[in-house]
Amino acid sequence: MRAVAELLDILDLEQLELNLFRGRSPRARWQRVYGGQVIGQALVAATRTVPPERRPHSLHAYFLLGGDPRVPIIYEVDRIRDGRSFTTRRVVAIQHGRPIFSMSASYHLDEPGLSHQVPMPAVPMPEDLADERALKASVMPLMPDPVRAYFERERPIELRPVEMERYTARVPREPRFHVWIRATSPLPDDPAVHQSVLAYASDMTLLDTALAAHGRTVFESTIQPASLDHALWFHRPFRADEWLLYAQDSPSASGACGFSRGLIFTRDGTLVASVAQEGMIRERREPVPDAE
Repeated sequence: MRAVAELLDILDLEQLELNLFRGRSPRARWQRVYGGQVIGQALVAATRTVPPERRPHSLHAYFLLGGDPRVPIIYEVDRIRDGRSFTTRRVVAIQHGRPIFSMSASYHLDEPGLSHQVPMPAVPMPEDLADERALKASVMPLMPDPVRAYFERERPIELRPVEMERYTARVPREPRFHVWIRATSPLPDDPAVHQSVLAYASDMTLLDTALAAHGRTVFESTIQPASLDHALWFHRPFRADEWLLYAQDSPSASGACGFSRGLIFTRDGTLVASVAQEGMIRERREPVPDAE
């Protein structure tokens, strides 16, 4: 409950002026701000300048500089266009007088139309996978220290990976990764909250999928990971406090960059969102000590 309450507090930006908002980072031992936090906060800033009957259907973002978790982030919203059906916003996140992140988001009035979707992959349901207690008792002792430290923390998003074995054995695998995700306690009924929480969660495991083909993970001290850009499309309504399957794959990695895609389904197989990201997966010449 505490972790989700803190996440909702972090996403509840302070309004400084008409198009100006201020966000903060959690008190965690991170050297830079988590990318999903900036995406979620930027989406909140943009959404607060849009009529409530218009919902976000897509966002496209670039990470420009690593964020400093010690100081607030200022979000400046540019009201680019207010059309009859679509609304467009641009958000720039600023720290120390410099842009660290930029995002364009488009909003749309709900309207009827043609509909189709791809089927959800056939994977075990979340209740058939190891829960947090079982992971701590069986799988976590086999994990590398940085991976174990991450999963032992209290987190606002619960993860139940389908292919958990990739974290316990350094073996090249098909570049696909499936993980069930949900908020660890109930969220308010406001759809905007669920969209911003999913935006926050969508950056958690996507870049790591690009390393599966090489038997590596972003938790290794020999890997220098960083999200470079991020795109998210909302297709249908959902709740982020109910189980969602995040089905990810990585078609390509080259030049120290990995490209990954993700489809997000409800447990009944409804496709609710799609994600794409390119990120840096640079190998360090001199490994840094594992963070606590």
